[in-house]
Amino acid sequence: MIEQPLPPAHGALHHVELWVPDLDRAVRSFGWLLESLGYAVHQEWSAGRSWLLGATYLVVEQSSALAADQHERRRPGLNHLAFHVRDAAAVDALVAAAPGHGWRLLFADRHPYAGGPGHYAGYLEDEDGFEVELVALAGPGD
Repeated sequence: MIEQPLPPAHGALHHVELWVPDLDRAVRSFGWLLESLGYAVHQEWSAGRSWLLGATYLVVEQSSALAADQHERRRPGLNHLAFHVRDAAAVDALVAAAPGHGWRLLFADRHPYAGGPGHYAGYLEDEDGFEVELVALAGPGD
């Protein structure tokens, strides 16, 4: 018997849409990351792309209505996206591969516990200033 996925819970996140200054850069960084996390390309159009995992999808779009040409995560609005990652080894592998896809490690002096003791995570920032947090579901040795 094939197990069917549960329908989304009331209040679950439906999608996130990020307006980006350069679609090709966003596809390079977010596409690699999302596909590494199990997302699949969902939609593609001339100004954007989306990736789907379960009932949630993430969109990057280079909109002609952008009011600025760069994202600043410290201004009001989106600071970062956080993703569950299978375990500490998977976080380590993603962090190691990230620079080849336009990401840099944040808080390197405190990595992988920049979020505090017992919170094994990698914090990455892409070339356009978008931050992601990759949170291990299981720490080292669990």
